[in-house]
Amino acid sequence: MICRKPIGHTPYFDMNKTICRTAALLISGFSYANTVIPDVSPVAQGQHVFINIPQQRLFLYTDGKLTKVYPVAVGRAMTQTNLGEHKIGAKAYNPVWHIPKSIQKERGDGVKTIAAGPDNPLGPVFVRLGDPKLGLGIHGTNAPASVPGVRSHGCVRMKSPDALEFAKTIATGSPASVIYQMAGLNEDADRNLWLAAFRDPYDKNNLDIASLKKSIVQWAKTQGKTIASGKIDAVLKARTGAPVCLTCGKNGKMKMPLKSLAWIQGSSSYSQAEAPVQTTRVDPVERPVAQAAEQPPVQIVHPIPALPPADVEPVTESVPQAETETFKNTASEPFDSLF
Repeated sequence: MICRKPIGHTPYFDMNKTICRTAALLISGFSYANTVIPDVSPVAQGQHVFINIPQQRLFLYTDGKLTKVYPVAVGRAMTQTNLGEHKIGAKAYNPVWHIPKSIQKERGDGVKTIAAGPDNPLGPVFVRLGDPKLGLGIHGTNAPASVPGVRSHGCVRMKSPDALEFAKTIATGSPASVIYQMAGLNEDADRNLWLAAFRDPYDKNNLDIASLKKSIVQWAKTQGKTIASGKIDAVLKARTGAPVCLTCGKNGKMKMPLKSLAWIQGSSSYSQAEAPVQTTRVDPVERPVAQAAEQPPVQIVHPIPALPPADVEPVTESVPQAETETFKNTASEPFDSLF
């Protein structure tokens, strides 16, 4: 309330600003409190998005470090969000939704287009996810209660304020990995081990329990701790998604930050960011040239550095060129996409 209604030019004005800034930092710092992080290897330089389907969470890494976690709604079992490696594509604010024929048939109301506004299922912004032919995006919603969940036709929904923040933050061309990890195994700042298990919305049945338990046993041995196997089995059976401390007492509290164990490989080491590719500049070495033979002039060629991805990818479908990462463009953009 203080931040919404500033005190104004009073002796308490500076104190008010300090309180609000501190509150903002605290809220930001706890944006992913009590959320276990997946076993992933983000790029060491730049941004990397991970969307864990069973967990219904989007993780944003910057320079190899976790900077934000968002709850999301993902595709239903019949309309699954495409797993695998993608790129963040073009962005459109206030998008007009051109409803795909498959969804028109499902709706059965004859509506083909929904204008930008409060009734638009894409919300205030649409961020392309992967090949435009997939019709996928990360976008807001006019049904915030549907987030988190397993509800969409394939797109990744966010609450609209989150979608706007994400769109402003993420760089076009950044890698985006859609993963399917049914468990998270994290060590907290107090060196306690936390386990969470998630339901299997796409019936992948891909949880490698043997590797998970191997990682736990190795970690416990390294730390000189004992973990009851029955406690592990109870978490895996319940699959509530809530983190459970395997090494705390009854009132154990998770202390940030968290480190993910590389449990998919059955290891007790931590998940690591990918090392950046090292480019070495090699100068040519002068070699003796035979006196009798004439040699052509030597050309010194240095490697050409790769150009960074463009801010906006070209759009080849029935979509006008999306705006850049400023918020200057407020015109509606038509998008043929799932939601």
